[in-house]
Amino acid sequence: MECHRWMSKGVNIKYEVRGNRKGYKAGALKEGLKHDYVKDCQYIAMFDADFQPESDFLLRTIPFLVHNPEIALVQARWKFVNSDECLLTRFQEMSLDYHFKYEQEAGSSVYSFFGFNGTAGVWRISAINDAGGWKDRTTVEDMDLAVRTMLRGWKFVYVGDIKVKSELPSTFKAYRFQQHRWSCGPANLFKKMMVEILENKKVSLWSKIHLWYDFFFVGKVAAHTVTFIYYCFAIPVSVLFPEIQIPLWGVVYIPTVITLLKALGTPSSFHLVILWVLFENVMSLHRIKAAVSGLLDAGGRVNEWVVTEKLGDANKTKPSSNGSDSIKVIDVKLTEPLVPKIVKKRTRFWEGYHCSELFVGICIILCGCYDVVYAKKGYYIFLFLQGTAFLVAGFGYVGTRPPSTA
Repeated sequence: MECHRWMSKGVNIKYEVRGNRKGYKAGALKEGLKHDYVKDCQYIAMFDADFQPESDFLLRTIPFLVHNPEIALVQARWKFVNSDECLLTRFQEMSLDYHFKYEQEAGSSVYSFFGFNGTAGVWRISAINDAGGWKDRTTVEDMDLAVRTMLRGWKFVYVGDIKVKSELPSTFKAYRFQQHRWSCGPANLFKKMMVEILENKKVSLWSKIHLWYDFFFVGKVAAHTVTFIYYCFAIPVSVLFPEIQIPLWGVVYIPTVITLLKALGTPSSFHLVILWVLFENVMSLHRIKAAVSGLLDAGGRVNEWVVTEKLGDANKTKPSSNGSDSIKVIDVKLTEPLVPKIVKKRTRFWEGYHCSELFVGICIILCGCYDVVYAKKGYYIFLFLQGTAFLVAGFGYVGTRPPSTA
């Protein structure tokens, strides 16, 4: 209906769908670029379904591409409309604000590589074609295209002043699925492109080292591994062995400084920094499992695309009490969905729990008890807090509850 309204005003707009999910998002994007009218276009703007760009978005992004022929991508920043919904969304806002404010902006400022976020960006179509188009070999088609485009010598620009409203997943189940895709996909892509990156002749050695080591190995694999092994394994296990002494600067000082610097991206949530660190340590378990499965191509979920469930509550507006501003409600005939709706089976009560988080949480708390009674190393406060965070996540008491279905 929205497209018909703009078509009636003379705007050249089309609404396209396809009859299958082959290749998931990459397949849909590849199919979209095959239409005849795309040949008359130079640029393509991309938004996920929950994104709400401002009316001047193209006026503020296209000039970067028009006046800089070497630029392939203009990436805008995300703005979250439901960041205050619950603690889970506040934690996500802190992590993503750091990602955009420091990682993306720093990469753009020094003309270094930074990844395409999959939405809220404008691509030069000739750059997409030069890099080989969209590929569905992983679940991170956006990062795949960005890496291949960078290896062809194209540049990207990040514009933090342009913000696009979006919604964060507010249920822990949806967030876990999203983080699995965001961790497994890059690791799987790293495995498939590590040789190609090293053999590339169009970019400098420094650019290849940054992409191979900093972006992929450290950022997508090692960071999760070190976080989990250090905070959730090494420190708890050290209380069982008197000869193991972890210096205070390694337990408190350096991690505190790093955490405070990362939290500067979201000053309004600075008081939640301790809870945020505990939650990130919990998620490191899930991320490291996803990264390992991506590196080994193990499990059936490596190339599985699970759409992130979002409740949409943040976009709902209260009905106006003024009759002149009321919205007219009309009845429309719903078309049959392309993918039949799956009847949800009745789940048993224990299926809502996450056993790995519960197991790790219990082990950490037991180590804390041992520290209080025998070891007396003084780690018990951290161990009790971290173990409790794992238990809270294991029981699913993170985020909002999804609406009940009949």
